Amino acid sequence: MTIKLTPGRILACAIVALSFWIVHGFIQAVLAACVIAIASWPLYAWFAARAPRGMGRGTASAVFTCALTVLVLAPMVFACLALLGETQSLLSGLAAGQRSGLALPGWLASAPIAGPWLAARWQGELSHPGALLTLTQQTDATAVFGWAQVLGEFTVRHALLVAFTILLLFFLYQEGPSMAGALTGALRRGIGERAERYVHVATRAVRASVNSMLVVALFDGFATALVYAIAGTSRPLFWAAITGSLAAIPLLGYVAVAAMAVELAVNGEATPALLAPVLGCLVLLCGDKVVRPTVVRGGIRLPFVWVLMGGIGGFGVLGLAGLVVGPVVLTLAMELWEQWVRDCEFQQARQAAAAQGRRASACEGTRATGSAP
Repeated sequence: MTIKLTPGRILACAIVALSFWIVHGFIQAVLAACVIAIASWPLYAWFAARAPRGMGRGTASAVFTCALTVLVLAPMVFACLALLGETQSLLSGLAAGQRSGLALPGWLASAPIAGPWLAARWQGELSHPGALLTLTQQTDATAVFGWAQVLGEFTVRHALLVAFTILLLFFLYQEGPSMAGALTGALRRGIGERAERYVHVATRAVRASVNSMLVVALFDGFATALVYAIAGTSRPLFWAAITGSLAAIPLLGYVAVAAMAVELAVNGEATPALLAPVLGCLVLLCGDKVVRPTVVRGGIRLPFVWVLMGGIGGFGVLGLAGLVVGPVVLTLAMELWEQWVRDCEFQQARQAAAAQGRRASACEGTRATGSAP
């Protein structure tokens, strides 16, 4: 098919390219809003159908958006603020030890293999007053300010992305049915009747991926509360809540386990500091290796390693939305591959049937010729 370049088409392509270039910084917000809207649409439809009659569609969308925002952001905000609070307490303790020197933890010297060496280094560098100030003076101030600037820019940028995601989510709840119909119609005109199949596969994969994140977070939260209590950890429910909140994102729950281990070690709780992280990591591995694949099996027909690669690769490219978009894209790629294999097999079957028909016709013609007088 030859595409004829006309001034109108050139202008349309230029406008589309310019529009994409202008809004490309908000692609993560758009994808995140689409993922949340698709995953929560059945719940929104149920809420809208049971909303009071006096509540218009705009009001229902706004109420549901606010409720869902609190439900999604509250655990993450709690986990981040809790970790910041623990960090502040640790820094305050270090500042208090600056005046008299940091006391050697009793369990450090008896630790196997490297314990005596670490204890000697501690006594030589941290046990005397002013040791931390000496270490601080050796730090490159330019590097510290550079890290602080990067952290500030990261925080501001993601705050803006969250704000735009909430705004776009409200818009999608309002205009979702019409937009979904228009998109399906455009895909049907472009690729035929298979468009509905691809939309169904993508929708199912999005919901399965999001459901797996929620289920894993709940499983890890309850399971780590149990194992932290068994290990004798102080504040097991507090640390379990942090672990479960972060565990929704693959590999992020280990940050909470590491922070808990550091706090226990600093407080001199040697046995819990060794036992609780091991049990916590086992729970997280079980959640990622067993629970997550079990939940996504109905919507994402991919081996776990592909789901993990899709989530991590998508996160590196698209941020948090990529945790869902990555596996969905790989699921669609597998669907395209299977469809191509089915088409090839169907084509081969048709060719074989046609060849068999030609051979049968030739045999009948030969018999007819041989039986003629």
